[in-house]
Amino acid sequence: MHIEKKLFSVLLVFLLLAGAILGSRLEIRQPAEEGQEESWSSIKETIYVWYSDEALSGYIGTAAVNFSEAEGVRVIPVLQSADRFLEEINEATLDPEEQMPDAYVINNDELEKAYLAGLATPIQDPDGIVSERDLPGTALSAVSYNGNTAAYPFFFDTSVLVYNKNYLQMWLEQQAQRAAQGEDLPEGEEPAPENGGAGGSEDGSIVSEDVPLESIIQPDGLPLTVDGILHFADTFDAPENVDGVMKWDVSDIFYNYWIVGDYLTVGGDSGDDYTNIDIYNDEVISCLKVYQALNQFFYIEADKVNYESAVQDFVDGKIVFTIGSADILQRLNAAKEDGSFAYEYGIVTLPQVSTQLGSRPLSVTNAVAVNGYSQHKELANRFAEYLTRDFAGDLYSRAGKISVYDSAYPEDELLQMFHKQYEESVSLPKMMEIGNLWLSLEALFAKVWNGEEVMPLVQELENQISTQIIME
Repeated sequence: MHIEKKLFSVLLVFLLLAGAILGSRLEIRQPAEEGQEESWSSIKETIYVWYSDEALSGYIGTAAVNFSEAEGVRVIPVLQSADRFLEEINEATLDPEEQMPDAYVINNDELEKAYLAGLATPIQDPDGIVSERDLPGTALSAVSYNGNTAAYPFFFDTSVLVYNKNYLQMWLEQQAQRAAQGEDLPEGEEPAPENGGAGGSEDGSIVSEDVPLESIIQPDGLPLTVDGILHFADTFDAPENVDGVMKWDVSDIFYNYWIVGDYLTVGGDSGDDYTNIDIYNDEVISCLKVYQALNQFFYIEADKVNYESAVQDFVDGKIVFTIGSADILQRLNAAKEDGSFAYEYGIVTLPQVSTQLGSRPLSVTNAVAVNGYSQHKELANRFAEYLTRDFAGDLYSRAGKISVYDSAYPEDELLQMFHKQYEESVSLPKMMEIGNLWLSLEALFAKVWNGEEVMPLVQELENQISTQIIME
């Protein structure tokens, strides 16, 4: 027995010496030719970064190469299916035979699930870039969970008002001509109410208080309130090819949420406070009544108009205003290049609901989380910082995504306007128990649009959400 142990010890020493000798030879060897295996001594620290949006491939790939070369490490991007993305991360993390992601791109509304599973951990942020100094409060709230910064904010999407500059200029010229001739409206039209709206808020129509024209529409024709849009509609002598003044996807809560966003509270600013639920209130009810009244003016059939068709109508010059998300800039620019869009366009923040009721759209923030089980957290944090901030100047050109850092595009007025709207937006809440909130809200908006009584619908929704939270 003792002899066997001694022989084993001698063999072990021999193997270690052989390894040392081989290692010393490999160290002085010239760099490997292409196709040869790398030496033991040149093995670099490696992290894997998962993402599910193919549009990010070029951006993340280039960032990984640049960072790897500068830092002397390896960053390997991995494109995964969006289906069960977080579940796949969890399975890869638990399986010792799988290569777990050290960092990954995630929507902010999934951060609670990731954090509680240990798949996201408070960031290190060595340079302090995730702070009020560099970022709007919306971005900071989006990645905050339970008082911790759970990820690096990356890029966002929200909705804005898109308008046809040619038609707006046409309207301004019509207004100037009428003013010169002492006319208020084209011949044969009934005069609009003094505030440019429909009048009568008791039954859910547009706010009827007497307000000066300059409080609902700017001198350049852009609307300050919903009544401003209706005033434009009442006074625009539109060309024959214009089917209507405004059209948007009324079936998608992402493009409707601005109507109630200033007053509907689910989870507080960070979307993780289960005690902060406020849906059934006077302001939400009033805003939804204004929304319901809009159906009288724009006649949008929810089952026939979607986002694609609304954008196409805008491209075709059939409407003056629409509500668009971040993708609309590239779509309109591409249409201008191929000649299918023969107009100029602009974007502004969405109008207030009225002079007394505000508005706030919904936003989703994509972030880079560091896996709590990673053995390379320090490197993963450094790459996340580089990916989200230091390399962000190429994000829009390479991936069509808008960085949370407005310093990434200081000269682009359109992207800056999106950023301004983002600063005023409401982040998706993170609470897992209310995952069906958006479907419920879409159902509520659909019923309101079709004329159902507002108050009981809102009360029913708050009861539903509050019950879900209590039961959980």
